[in-house]
Amino acid sequence: MELSVQQKFERYPSEVKTILLALREVIFAVVNEQNISCLKETLKWGEPSYVTKFGSTIRFDWKQKYPEQFAVYFNCKTSLVATFKELYGDSLKFAGNRAIVFNIHDTIPLSELKHCIALALRYHQLKQLPLLGA
Repeated sequence: MELSVQQKFERYPSEVKTILLALREVIFAVVNEQNISCLKETLKWGEPSYVTKFGSTIRFDWKQKYPEQFAVYFNCKTSLVATFKELYGDSLKFAGNRAIVFNIHDTIPLSELKHCIALALRYHQLKQLPLLGA
């Protein structure tokens, strides 16, 4: 049986669920602030995933193997994470060229994260620009 996004959230530990639902709201806020249309919420690889017509998929998840952290994943075949490192290498932590990683007890640098989300959700409109037009 395939899970729904809501069922996936219900399976997270309560503290993690609260954090990830807040992250979900950040994504929706960026969509509204940037007037991005047609956001699709689904599960990809069993993880909450968000994609738009002109964007690259954003996923996030918490893994039991690393209980103190969660990550926001981006397509590793894009220039997204390299751009994020250039822009926010001092304030965000990264896993290779595919994710921004957060400790569940840290305060999330929201303005930086929102900017990264906005760039990802508009990636196909921006990919030819230096630093994605940032």
